[in-house]
This record gives sequence, structure tokens and C-alpha cells, in this order.
Amino acid sequence: MKTAVVTGGASGIGRAIAQRLAADGHHVATIDLQPSEYDFAYTADVTDREQVDTALDKIRSQLGPVSVLVNAAGLDGFSSFGDITFDTWQRVLNVNLNGVFHCCQAVIGEMVEVGWGRIVNISSSSTHSGVAGMAHYVAAKSAVNGLTKSLALEYGPSGITVNAIPPGFIDTPMLRSAEQRGFTNVEKTIAMTPVRRIGTPEDIAAACAFLVSEEAGYITGQILGVNGGRNT
Repeated sequence: MKTAVVTGGASGIGRAIAQRLAADGHHVATIDLQPSEYDFAYTADVTDREQVDTALDKIRSQLGPVSVLVNAAGLDGFSSFGDITFDTWQRVLNVNLNGVFHCCQAVIGEMVEVGWGRIVNISSSSTHSGVAGMAHYVAAKSAVNGLTKSLALEYGPSGITVNAIPPGFIDTPMLRSAEQRGFTNVEKTIAMTPVRRIGTPEDIAAACAFLVSEEAGYITGQILGVNGGRNT
């Protein structure tokens, strides 16, 4: 039984991934700013390396070395480019990109030691085509895809796979909040989606469960879109 850490595991996509990995037999711990229902749920800010290291040390002491890391913590942002302050730019990049950096760097050494590891980074389908009014978010998530490819090349010889899942239009609290604020139209987007439905967090969790499995050991450096056919 392997130990899996899921950031952003208190809600939305991260929560569904944590539930799926637990159902598949992993020891699962979550790291999130918000508390969750898991026995091994740690409150920490992924942009703060000291908090990340503290949470991971507690996880290791209770569950053993980390073999699986899923970076699902995220922060959206909606603003015309000219109105984005540098502080806002930094905050969006800190959560969506620097948080991935901190967590990957904090666990990859122990994966190298045992010669096995799985990292899955949750990016965004916005990286395929860009989104007007989300320049900071798209830039951060695009960088996550690039980081994924570089880490896959660097650590493949050590038995570690690194892949990214850019979710499409997924029914999460973050999406519903954006809808309420008038930044997206759910029904219009469903009509533009080939499979004619909104995605669920469980759709992403299913793809993630495969990528962290033994069967996916020959898949690395890939950007696996789960988007109902909107981006191919």
C-alpha cells in the first residue's frame, strides 16, 4: 500500500482524487488551506515551503515515505490584463505554479531513493487556447505543463513518472463561484462540448488513478486532457 499526498484535497477535484485513491487502496493524506474529513488532513499553504515541509514530515511519520503526489491546489483569477496588479499576478502564480514547485521538490528525493514515484499535476484546459481575462491563471497553468515535461525527462531514469491533467469544464465549487460572478456560462459551454455534458471531479479522479498506477509506468511527460472533446 503506497502513500499518496493530494494538495487541494478538501474540495472539488482534489477531494474526488483523494477519495478515489483511498478507494483504490492507497494511504491518502491531504494538504489544503481548508480542513477536510480525512484522518490525515493537514492544513498548510502550498506557497509556503516551511508549511509544506512540516505537513510532509507529519505525513511521513504516520504513513511512511510519499510515493504518489497529486498537485491539485489551485486559485483562479478573472481580470483584464491591464487591470492585473503585480501582487495579484504573483498570488495566482504562487498558488498555481510555485506551490507545485515546492511540493514536487519536497518529495522527489525520497522517490529517487526507492526508485519509484508518481506525480500528477492538475493544470487547465485553458492552456490549450488561452482565455481572455485570465492571463495570469493561463500563464501559471501553462508553466505547470512545461515543468511536468521537464521533470519527466529528468526523473524518468529514476523510476518516476510525471504527467499533467488539464481538466476541461468541471463542476466544482470554483466553477460555480465563477458562474455566480458572471465569468462563465455553464449551459452555453455544455452546448459547445462534444459529449454534451459538464465534467465531474470524478472524471478527473479516474484519469489520475490510472496515471499513478503500475500499469501507467510507460507513460510520462504527457498532458492528458479530460475535457469532453472541447480540446483535442
